[in-house]
Amino acid sequence: MESVNFEEMRRSMVDSQLRTSGVTDLWVLAAMGSIPREDFVPLTHRSTAYMDRSIALDDGTVLNPAVSTALLLQAADVRADDHVLLVGKPDGYVAAILRTRVNALFSVTANNMSAAQSAAPYSVIIIDGAAEELPTALVHIAADGARLVTGIIEGAVTRLAKGFVHKGKIALKSFADSEIAPLPAFARKPEFVF
Repeated sequence: MESVNFEEMRRSMVDSQLRTSGVTDLWVLAAMGSIPREDFVPLTHRSTAYMDRSIALDDGTVLNPAVSTALLLQAADVRADDHVLLVGKPDGYVAAILRTRVNALFSVTANNMSAAQSAAPYSVIIIDGAAEELPTALVHIAADGARLVTGIIEGAVTRLAKGFVHKGKIALKSFADSEIAPLPAFARKPEFVF
């Protein structure tokens, strides 16, 4: 059986996927170039961990493509002194990347947003997935002027978006079409129609 050179695959991901897709933030490139992505996927997917595609995880969540992750983190413009909320896996790949950059990281899953209240307010909120509708709770846990990055679902297309929380309102602007897994907890609530 042929052995897999994960270090070479990581280098290739950075050079051939991230850099060519507009990822220029040195901390993002360094973190993603050093953290073993293969450690965050099921054993059956280790050899494909560096392909630019989503990978279904054993717990029913998804590891988003590397380019989507890198572009989202770059757009967040995270600084060491930020108080960051990650809506994603506390022990996942994105959390591991963020720990190389920030001192104050709090992470909750999308279906447990109420837990985020205990460490609020946040200067940056990163949602590792796509939302049809953002929960109103976000405006209550964000500091005024907080940066927010997320995937959004518009029809059949997923996009990456960035914006701010200001005076109880969220303003987002999409900046790239990109594959990013939908978050069922952030699906639009069905409306009653006659």
